[in-house]
Amino acid sequence: MRRTTPRAALRRAAGGFAAAGLLAAGSLTLTAPAQASVPSFTLGGPAGTALHPYPATGAPQKASLAFTVDNPSEDEENGAFQGEYTVRFDLSALAGVADVSFDGDGGADCTTTGTIAVCHDRGILPGLSTLARLEVTAAKGGKDGATGSIEVTAEADGATFTPFTARVGIGGPDLSMRRLPFRTELEPGDTQPVPVTFTNNGTRAAEGVLLTLRHTRGMEFTERYRNCEYSEDDLGMGSPGAWTTALCSFGGSYEPGVTYTLSEPPSLRATKRAYYDSLLYRIAEDGPAARAAQRGGARYSPGKGATLALREAPPALTADLNPGDNQQDADFRTANSADFAAYGDRAEGAAGDSVEVNVGFRNRGPAWIGNIRSGEDVATVDVTVPEGASVVSAPDTCRGVTADGQYREDRTAAPRYFCSTPMSVREDAVLTLPFVLRITEVAEGASGKVVVRNTRLADPELPFDPEPADNTASLVLNAGDTEPGDSGATTDGGASGGTAVAGGSTGGGGPDSAGGTSTSSGGSTGSAGSAGTDLGGSTGGGLAATGSHALATGAAALAALVAGGVLLTVSRRRAHR
Repeated sequence: MRRTTPRAALRRAAGGFAAAGLLAAGSLTLTAPAQASVPSFTLGGPAGTALHPYPATGAPQKASLAFTVDNPSEDEENGAFQGEYTVRFDLSALAGVADVSFDGDGGADCTTTGTIAVCHDRGILPGLSTLARLEVTAAKGGKDGATGSIEVTAEADGATFTPFTARVGIGGPDLSMRRLPFRTELEPGDTQPVPVTFTNNGTRAAEGVLLTLRHTRGMEFTERYRNCEYSEDDLGMGSPGAWTTALCSFGGSYEPGVTYTLSEPPSLRATKRAYYDSLLYRIAEDGPAARAAQRGGARYSPGKGATLALREAPPALTADLNPGDNQQDADFRTANSADFAAYGDRAEGAAGDSVEVNVGFRNRGPAWIGNIRSGEDVATVDVTVPEGASVVSAPDTCRGVTADGQYREDRTAAPRYFCSTPMSVREDAVLTLPFVLRITEVAEGASGKVVVRNTRLADPELPFDPEPADNTASLVLNAGDTEPGDSGATTDGGASGGTAVAGGSTGGGGPDSAGGTSTSSGGSTGSAGSAGTDLGGSTGGGLAATGSHALATGAAALAALVAGGVLLTVSRRRAHR
């Protein structure tokens, strides 16, 4: 069995539940312990699948149907169902419509007798998991428009299952998006048309179509249309508004064999914050399921401009019956730059005191930076601890290394820390990293270093940053009579923009302070917690995706986007037998 959705990650913000034992006041009666509730699982899969008609010559085209089981438990450690279970697929309603076989890599042990297929497996981990994959083709002699269904049920001792029905039919619309020849090397302000064009290569008309236009933060359409609805989301990239999505609906009937294009193509512009950006454009038959898949739970607002319209266009030169070609995408590189400016902090204290300092960087723009394809961190914040101090706590996004940047087993009390960043950073973002330091020996003016650099230590220059002089700042303890401007506590000199800090107060440091001082008269302090960020240009908010999590989430988010949805996916091992 394989997991297909990181349910726990999406639900973690909802918090956990606590169990408590209650004793009625004044009662000495002992009662039997409450029986654990029987777990209930939900079966699922594709609600409807259209098959290519059986061809006059050659082999029929297969459709792969993945059937799933949903374990709603929030407990990743203890929420797994450990027992054996049996899944039955009733294929009797497909007679004369479709032929079915099992994909050998489907995950479960399945056998078919007549029109009933039975699969056996053990263990259901929390989240959404794949039960089995069925390969379905149109039956020979099956008529265009014929329909049937697959009834899926399951049973197990100590568990219940909600059944599922998958509808299957022969023929239907097959909307194929034509790839557009964009200019991809741009200057800020460059504008080009987006003449979306698609063909219905299917056997029946599409009754209404839904056009999805999704682009990253550096690009924008010059108009928002009346028959489109819009949303801005991070979609796993760690920055609010990293992606803008437009869902545009068109009524009418779109006939097989006919090509359609936009009557007046919208204009796509590279903004002053553009650097490396993407556009995805997708067409699908309109309907509640298509809209729900593209919305992905996000909130949308309607446009107020002109109405975007479609018209019939000359037929395409080629016909592609691949149902996966509903979407195309393009990447753009804009001649632009971003200035990542490091900031440090100052603190005062006696030997034995613990002090909090806040270091990090801000993006002075003008560009936003996003590693859209790779999902890798945009940069690394490299922090060297001042002499005479040791680290009590560091953000979860930071790992301790040796003084020369090599691996270190113990992440606490390290002389140097490498701190990860999200896979995208907005043009007005501020990232703050709170550290708690213990002063072991007072050394006036002891100075460490804060560097925002490339993720590769051997190649520290940021390729998008033409101002390397402000990539370094100082972290100073017990500066004495040194003037604030000499401490290197901040390179920003009172720049605008807030600083959000998780895990404690900001003290006097941070990007908007001009050499403030953090102090502590006690010998203990709380944990610094995780990094705080202002990745959206406003105060508040936590680090949405950092380190290895950012890489996994970003890459998965992009894979889902290319598939036309916003579902994040991840693999998991099969349950132990």
